[in-house]
Amino acid sequence: MIFHGFLKELPRIPRPSRPAVIQLRRLSGEDGGRPLDGIRVLDLSRVLAGPFATMILGDLGAEVIKVERPGLGDETRRWGPPFANTESVYFLSVNRNKKSVAINLKHPKGVMVVKELARVSDVLVENYVPGKLSKLGLGYEQLREDAPRLIYCSITGYGQTGPYMQRGGIDTVAAAVSGFLHISGPEGGVPVRSGVAMTDLATGLFAHGSIMAALLQRARTGRGQHLDCNLLSSQVACLSHVAANFLTAGVEATRWGTAHKSIVPYQAFKTQDGYLVIGATNNDHFVATCEVVSLPGVARDARFATNELRVRHRKELVATLAARFAEKTTAQWLELFEGCPVPYGPINSMRQVFSDPQVLHNGLIQHMDHPTAGHIAVPGPPVRYGDHEKGYPAVPPPLLGEHTGEVLTQLLGYSDAAVAQLSRDGAVSL
Repeated sequence: MIFHGFLKELPRIPRPSRPAVIQLRRLSGEDGGRPLDGIRVLDLSRVLAGPFATMILGDLGAEVIKVERPGLGDETRRWGPPFANTESVYFLSVNRNKKSVAINLKHPKGVMVVKELARVSDVLVENYVPGKLSKLGLGYEQLREDAPRLIYCSITGYGQTGPYMQRGGIDTVAAAVSGFLHISGPEGGVPVRSGVAMTDLATGLFAHGSIMAALLQRARTGRGQHLDCNLLSSQVACLSHVAANFLTAGVEATRWGTAHKSIVPYQAFKTQDGYLVIGATNNDHFVATCEVVSLPGVARDARFATNELRVRHRKELVATLAARFAEKTTAQWLELFEGCPVPYGPINSMRQVFSDPQVLHNGLIQHMDHPTAGHIAVPGPPVRYGDHEKGYPAVPPPLLGEHTGEVLTQLLGYSDAAVAQLSRDGAVSL
């Protein structure tokens, strides 16, 4: 009621008519552009899982509008050091190809603006505690009344229902509850957090995949839907054979360091100056490994004739191989293994990773010029599409609220006077 006068200033944009055939053409990239050209994503997520998912969509051509808190923005804008000038490198790593609008969701007019944006968007991604956005009038059931084609992806710690639904979700805690930390760490040692937030990243990948599937389904049905993604379910799903070992065979998991419970030798071995990982996943690989390391007698040893026997006699075999690998440098072993069918590789530092010839060949470093951070480099998209062998050019991560005025005027058709009034009211920040 209190917005009636204000709403007269703000033209409502009618929902565009997008027949299924047109939507399918956009998804297939038949126009020669990026796969998601023409798709608009309203991103209400923060930190990692959600922003990682929306960055992938942005890499594929979607227009991603990132809604941030005025004055503060995404929490990761303050996560550092390191910083590039005043910009958090953490934030820069997962927010390319996005526009930032600073909208105050605690202000009724700010909520109204988000509703308008949802009406002209294809996808909405959020990672609030279940029920919080519904209290603001921004839940799926409320938005789909005016936007029945909207694909609404919720990312939470534990899901939309259940005993943990109101708990805050964070990577390491979800990794603990899911059992991931139970299987991560040295044999006989303490649980170890993975070097990057793999539970968050896996959830982002599941969210991205579910959104892509929902877009395809919408192309057939014309209807959107609510997607329930969460950290716990994503990580449990990623337990793969370790979970199946327990569920099917009743075998409890333990920590193995770099080794594999069911395959030997499959682990890192210390060299004179580093580590080499080998994965002899079959008998031919095992024999080839023994040939490279000049241990033909080991290959003929009856104790190691099959993988089952090698697992049974793991300690003796690994001790013999470890003594041999310690005799040479990593570079010497890499030269000896070159051309061998056995999967092998060094444990690289970040410096070694980003000077590795295959990493460079695959174009996995993405360079951008940021307005305040200057030149930045981040890991680039891992997938190449069609003739775009070198990938697509990227837009650097946005400044906080950099596109507020542009989005309100050009996308929603607000007048400059209306935008200025929103700013004065504290609903948005320019």
